[in-house]
Amino acid sequence: MQKITTFLTFNDQAEEAATFYTSIFADSKINRINRIGANSSSSEGRVLSATFQLRGQEFFALNGGPSFTFSDGISLFVDCDNQQEVDELWERLSEGGKKGQCGWLKDKFGVSWQIVPSALGRLLQGDDPTKSKRVMEAMMQMTKIDIQTLEAARNG
Repeated sequence: MQKITTFLTFNDQAEEAATFYTSIFADSKINRINRIGANSSSSEGRVLSATFQLRGQEFFALNGGPSFTFSDGISLFVDCDNQQEVDELWERLSEGGKKGQCGWLKDKFGVSWQIVPSALGRLLQGDDPTKSKRVMEAMMQMTKIDIQTLEAARNG
């Protein structure tokens, strides 16, 4: 078991979110759905929590009620290998949500994600600050990050 687990508190969509996220990422699975038992004063059978894995990373989802909401102050960062992965994750995670700037989006549950190609770090680094500046300026104009456009900006 990993030492630190991302804990997501939903109103009443923990199971739906776990199912949605595990359908998007390869090598992912729902580990457990915990339901309220018969001895509870709450609705019997209602989902209380879910645990799931996305590419081996553990997550815990809780149905905590309407007083909990997500904030832009925290996001899930996905390091993508190529443009195809960026494109697929961008489209699937933003369904019913909101697309933002510079690879950021909010999914239909209000969770913020950063969908970023590994190439971005390489393109921003280097000995020529002018090239790095052009890459940064190009990225700041994007919603979904496009590697080819960033490479063209770097090359001038």
